[in-house]
Amino acid sequence: MAEKTHQAYPLAPANGYIRSDGESLVSEDELKRRKRIKLFTYIGIFIVFQIAVMAVFGLTVMKVKTPKVRLGESTLTDFTSSTTTPSFATTFNTQIRVKNTNWGPYKFDAGNVTFLYQDTPVGTVVVPKGKAGMRGTKKINVDVSLNTVALPSSSTLSSELSGGVLTLTSEAKLTGKVELMLIMKKKKSASMSCTIKIDVSTKTVKSLECK
Repeated sequence: MAEKTHQAYPLAPANGYIRSDGESLVSEDELKRRKRIKLFTYIGIFIVFQIAVMAVFGLTVMKVKTPKVRLGESTLTDFTSSTTTPSFATTFNTQIRVKNTNWGPYKFDAGNVTFLYQDTPVGTVVVPKGKAGMRGTKKINVDVSLNTVALPSSSTLSSELSGGVLTLTSEAKLTGKVELMLIMKKKKSASMSCTIKIDVSTKTVKSLECK
């Protein structure tokens, strides 16, 4: 009796589909391509984020703003006046404030604050050299002697003293530099123009407006 031989056949996948080597290569290439696209996308997002951060940094931290100098709360000491020979004298007690809104200190040189009556100086005080810290305010208390010694005869002054309200102005300009990140220095000048109204009867500062 002849012996039967059995030939072995490879098992077919359950779904009946056999993947070729070519299809395996295509799938691997497709995966690599998708990974590269994802990588480039992340890099692009990172670059855009960095640009946005630098833009915000440049518009806020690195933008140099002009400091401000102003007069604070003020009082009068020993106020005297005369309408017969139009004149007045007093000590003006005030606080000079140098406000710095920058992200770095503002170092300013010595300067003057001048008080005037109708453009004629009636008193001056020296502002010493100093520094307003980062986003801070430098406060300097001063007492200024005001009088009409240098003032020519004025019917307007007599009228104001009789009316009960004396109007003075005050001006100042400080020059200095704003320092950012310890490497960048920008020259900036702080200026001031104030209008002061004095109540002659009560011998007090009625109003003070600065710009």
